[in-house]
Amino acid sequence: MEAIILSKDQYAELVSRLDEITTRLNAKNEPKKDTFLDNQEFLILMKISKRTAQTWRDEGRISFSQVGNKIYYKLSDVEKLLNEHYNKSFAKK
Repeated sequence: MEAIILSKDQYAELVSRLDEITTRLNAKNEPKKDTFLDNQEFLILMKISKRTAQTWRDEGRISFSQVGNKIYYKLSDVEKLLNEHYNKSFAKK
């Protein structure tokens, strides 16, 4: 086995870089904060009318938050809605 000798400064730089890499990896593993869409963004994303969004809220299809007159949706709730209505193709390969 070959031995590698580092100066004190080189060792400190190496440890510093390893700490930086560890910090970046840990940041990627942290749970993502939920992103909120306002009503207009939701309408554009889903390509639906205001009335359809209102119906979905009234029927409990999509969860939402309301602050004053402004309505917000969690992106995770939108994804959940889409996943619940996902249909696999019938084609066989």
